[in-house]
Amino acid sequence: MNVALIYPPTADPTAPYIALPTLAAALRQADQRVLLVDANVEAYHLLLRRSALARLAQRVEKRIARLEQRVALDHCDQLEYLALWQARGDADWAPAQIADALAVLRDRSGQRFFDPASYGRAVATVDSALRLIGAAHSPLQLDFASYRTPFALLSADEIAADARPTRDPFHGYFARTLVERLRRADIGLVGVSIAFPGQVQPAFALARVLRAALPEVALVAGGPALTQLLLRLDPAQQRAALPPFDAAVLFEGEAALVELCAKLERGQRPTGVMVGSPQTDLGQLPAPDFDGLPLDRYLAPELVLPYDASRGCYWGRCAFCHYGLTACGTARYRERPAATVVEQLVDLQRRYRNRLVYFSHDSIAPRLATAIAEQIAARGLALRWASDIRPERSLNRERCRTFAAGGALSVAIGVESAAPRVLELMDKGIDVAVMAGAVEQLAAAGIAVEAMCFTDFPTETRAEALATVRWLAARREQLSLFMFGEFALMHGSRVAAEPRRFGLAEIHGVAGDELRSGIFFREQRTAKSERDRAAVDAAIGRLASGWQMRSYPWAGSLSTSHTLLWYDRFGPGVFRQLAAGTDRPLDRWRTARAKYDLATIGNDTLAAEAAIWAQMVGHERRVSRARQRELSGQLAPLKPQPRRWRYRAGEALEPA
Repeated sequence: MNVALIYPPTADPTAPYIALPTLAAALRQADQRVLLVDANVEAYHLLLRRSALARLAQRVEKRIARLEQRVALDHCDQLEYLALWQARGDADWAPAQIADALAVLRDRSGQRFFDPASYGRAVATVDSALRLIGAAHSPLQLDFASYRTPFALLSADEIAADARPTRDPFHGYFARTLVERLRRADIGLVGVSIAFPGQVQPAFALARVLRAALPEVALVAGGPALTQLLLRLDPAQQRAALPPFDAAVLFEGEAALVELCAKLERGQRPTGVMVGSPQTDLGQLPAPDFDGLPLDRYLAPELVLPYDASRGCYWGRCAFCHYGLTACGTARYRERPAATVVEQLVDLQRRYRNRLVYFSHDSIAPRLATAIAEQIAARGLALRWASDIRPERSLNRERCRTFAAGGALSVAIGVESAAPRVLELMDKGIDVAVMAGAVEQLAAAGIAVEAMCFTDFPTETRAEALATVRWLAARREQLSLFMFGEFALMHGSRVAAEPRRFGLAEIHGVAGDELRSGIFFREQRTAKSERDRAAVDAAIGRLASGWQMRSYPWAGSLSTSHTLLWYDRFGPGVFRQLAAGTDRPLDRWRTARAKYDLATIGNDTLAAEAAIWAQMVGHERRVSRARQRELSGQLAPLKPQPRRWRYRAGEALEPA
């Protein structure tokens, strides 16, 4: 059996992800022939080049010209017009500069990659190119973590609409490069690993292309994002959602894929939803196998490999959490023996010449991390590692020093909140003093400490949110980075299962959302006013000014390969030292005449669009493209009001 395992866009292109190597290792151990395809990296390799971006820049200009031929713009036209105009600076900048930007990010010498000004310019250029790609396929916003359209994933019909060649920036790669590669390899089974929500739509678009071009090939999907999508649907809904895939594997896929290959060899084509193992014995699995991945194409000067020393979460009780390959909460904790981990890391280093490893899992147990570090130190191995870890009492001075001596470079800790009542409601099992002690000891050992927090857990007050900000501020010199997210209710979490216990009056979906991609809630009592939220956001902004932070997956975001490389070169305090920033404008201002008033669209039209969605989601609880058009059709069209505007890449539009 010739098997292709595909990792679809859109995801982090700076390092390989753990999914394909773990599946490939299991299949190869079972004597299957495996082709690994990082379609994320390969697709962006084709898109992020001068010729491709220049064509998209021309497309943006042609769409602007076409809209300006109209005597008036309706509501949807106005949204498109604004998106295209906002990308004009990117259209001028990105095509000519993208090659140099990628050269900086892949600079093997490190001279330009580790120069703050050169690195910042390169990152801004790639971000500019992503904005251009999105605008040319509007209404689309994409980056390396998300893929968003207004009606994304609402239904099979909307998935098909977003998969049309004019709407899908990856279609050319899928239909030409990838199809021909699979045809030449005589593939019998394609497995698509959908790890993150931003990959769901591109994965289904890919499957539609493969189904049309290679109808004889069995198509199977799996991965955490796909598992969580299907788990929230009943059997009939699962059957409706599954095409164009033949089958889907829920939970962990190693054993299921081996079984699928055996069935195909017996002439049995897979169909429907299959249940993989929710509790694979890691001690019986081979090490991840990266052979065949395009290791020279990742956007980094040095390879950082992921490795699964453990799976699941040994605490597994946090009320907000539903993550990974599990029906609810978190997966059961399992780990590889420490001796096995170190032997496999040594073998991976021999094969791939990497120095850095990221333990890709929910949270490593301190005792396992200690045993790994002790063996690395005892053998004098040139390995450095990073991981997520719970900030608990066992992280004492001696243990943290053991981590550091055994290669620990950085750890990301789940603080969530520094308000005692909120922590207790979350069922974190850790108090504020214990978290403070863990941060202190980790930082004292020379390990970069990253704090993960979020606001707006149900019933959290303004004072409690600000307590978390003050707690972080008091530890500025001990924290290498931090992040603040916002609470998002998740299917499969304890909050969703017991809403009233957590202060929610109700949770609900909306009609028309056939895949149940949205989940909404109403608090029993509003914990924060809009003024409170603004105050919290302002406080977080002031705190963040003490670090140089960037969006995922760049240096200055948590637990990314680039961030680890910068820690390795400059030490745990590098992003505090760069707080003043070195980024400069990418390009000069340009001016052009717009036929329609961009200020009106940027204010009134965007406000009207928000009101339409509030009406559909909050009041009617029914969402559809037809209803959006009906509501937007009640708005007056926009008449011409010519005016000159200034624009440049990465900047807001300004009146000239």
